[in-house]
Amino acid sequence: MTPTASAPTDRRVVITGTGVISPIGGTTREFWDSLVAGRSGIRVITRYDPDTLPTRFAGEVVDFDARTYMPNKVGRRLDRFAQFALAAAMQAVQEAGLTVTEESAPRTSVLVGTGYGAGHFTRNAVLTLRDEGRRRMNAYFAAAGSSDSATVEIANWLGARGPSGAMVAACATGAVCIGDAMRLIRHGYADVVVAGGSDDAVNPLDLATSANSGALSRRTDRPELASRPFDRNRDGFVMGAGAGVVVLESLEHAVRRGATVLGELAGYGVTTDAHHSTHPHPDGRDAKRAMLEALADAGVKPEQVDHVSAHGTSTPLNDRIESKVIREVFGERAPKIPVTSIKSMTGHMIGAAGAVELIAALQTVRTGVVPPTVNCDDPEDPELDYVPHRARRHPARVVMSNSFGFGGHNAVLVVREAPAAELTQENQGEHR
Repeated sequence: MTPTASAPTDRRVVITGTGVISPIGGTTREFWDSLVAGRSGIRVITRYDPDTLPTRFAGEVVDFDARTYMPNKVGRRLDRFAQFALAAAMQAVQEAGLTVTEESAPRTSVLVGTGYGAGHFTRNAVLTLRDEGRRRMNAYFAAAGSSDSATVEIANWLGARGPSGAMVAACATGAVCIGDAMRLIRHGYADVVVAGGSDDAVNPLDLATSANSGALSRRTDRPELASRPFDRNRDGFVMGAGAGVVVLESLEHAVRRGATVLGELAGYGVTTDAHHSTHPHPDGRDAKRAMLEALADAGVKPEQVDHVSAHGTSTPLNDRIESKVIREVFGERAPKIPVTSIKSMTGHMIGAAGAVELIAALQTVRTGVVPPTVNCDDPEDPELDYVPHRARRHPARVVMSNSFGFGGHNAVLVVREAPAAELTQENQGEHR
């Protein structure tokens, strides 16, 4: 069996598979096509009666059938967030052409987190306990009510026996899981990690608490116009749901097994504001530090970044501070860099946000197309390029993806184009 001791810390990490469940598409292809078309997935909630809630709309996943991906007996024991995660992982593993063998299993890991967790199961369990007593409660809740339930199911399905877990970092969860997965590979504790995030906070429990905190938009006339990142008329974020999962591998492992490399995950910066439970630091000091650390980790200078996939929540504080920090990091060049918030179309997918936004960043690197920020009619900073309304062709070799969460969690990822063919061949020769 391959030992799990550390290997050299300069291993390059590449992406070989992606999977998405989202309000605008149930695969990476569908998700990306909707982004490029500027198609919003925000609508009045249909899965339950939202009339008692102050916000009746969301980025809801409406066409997902767990039985497409898993036996009914598996789906029944999982909350929707874990169903989404398992489905996205299956997509990513299939795209990667990955098969876990007895030899590779101890070197294959899973890190898939969630911000809000098993909201549906938790609410139902509490109501059942109150109304029918403990004997009527779902016994699966003991395991499925935990934040790591998605990771457990993915690892069991895949046969992954390396380190596994579920990082929780609020709205930065997906990015933190992917960044920490990269470090597992770099430092030799894994050759492959299935990583990402998932949430389904479009439920009465999580929507009610988020609305009561004052964070959600109350724009009820046209839901598709409610998520307005970087627009002066924004009034809060719109809840979204879904999952984003990637397959990460060391470059040499991907080359050795003949995998198609989609891009390189080159940099990761992670910090904490230590300021407030919901408000970002007013100076954005630690968000800025995360961006700079991600660039340094990637060996990339600010002038080499071609596009920023922004956190862009549509809240007054986040968008103003993120715009300020982008100016500080990129200086005079900031107005020339396209900045996009896909939350304008998906809503805020909480634990999944950083993962699906990284996948969007990867697609920009692969296609040379930058998706738009829809509903950005009156920009927060008139000089910054928020790519309003329509997608744009813009070659991008290096893209930064920002994730900033409640609790002051800041995580930034840098993705760049796949290593050149000659470099890939050199690595293949070195590691055979």
